[in-house]
Amino acid sequence: MIFLKLGGSLITDKNRPETARSEVIDRLASEIAAGMRADPTMRLLVGHGSGSFGHPAARRYGTHQGAAAREDWIGFAEVWRAANRLNRLVVDALSRAGLPAMSFPPSASAVTAAGELTDLSCEPVERALGAGLLPIVAGDVAFDRLRGSTIVSTERVFAYLAPRLRPTRLLFAGVDAGVFADFPANTRLYPVVTEAELARPSITGSAATDVTGGMADKVRHAMDLVHLLPGLEVRIFSGEEPGMVTRALAGEPVGTLVRPD
Repeated sequence: MIFLKLGGSLITDKNRPETARSEVIDRLASEIAAGMRADPTMRLLVGHGSGSFGHPAARRYGTHQGAAAREDWIGFAEVWRAANRLNRLVVDALSRAGLPAMSFPPSASAVTAAGELTDLSCEPVERALGAGLLPIVAGDVAFDRLRGSTIVSTERVFAYLAPRLRPTRLLFAGVDAGVFADFPANTRLYPVVTEAELARPSITGSAATDVTGGMADKVRHAMDLVHLLPGLEVRIFSGEEPGMVTRALAGEPVGTLVRPD
């Protein structure tokens, strides 16, 4: 079982609202299809970020901080629509590549408490995998028991599903070659990042608008999963270079490996 995330910065132009990188999405879909053709037994869950679709709207309305007034809930729905537009582009690209992709938006079943994901329907995703389909999840809005609303990142969805689906590999395809020791200069790449390096201030957030956290948040979630599922291989790598996603799916040692001390 493999979890693969396509980062929002990879599939959208995060500096231009609702601008998809359509050629990149199509290429990534083809690379995923090539990886699955090479290993017909592969069980894969694909997730993707919201990039310039969901994040600007979420920040504009403060959806990640909660909702109470009618205007907040109108914003909540607008953020959902924006995220859904990108999700449809990804699903359609995977379909064109010959894959039986099907979306499972977290907003349909996710409930959080103070931003922490407490409920999410797992069985439909399990059944999709059992039927040979390719389930797709994404960053999305969610109802929060205390705040009213929040945003759940793909990483949090992965973390919730992981204990039940038991992935052996977790792959994060973004725009960076991996985790850098000197962000934002990005000249020294960690081949391996541990909890000791995670404490360094150089591993920080995204350079563009991101309401779900940046690189440090991604590495922390990855580290939590490594502790939860001993033996899990987690890699953060660049999807900008053609062929890297296919190589990662094949098990090649790309990018930065995340592991405990």
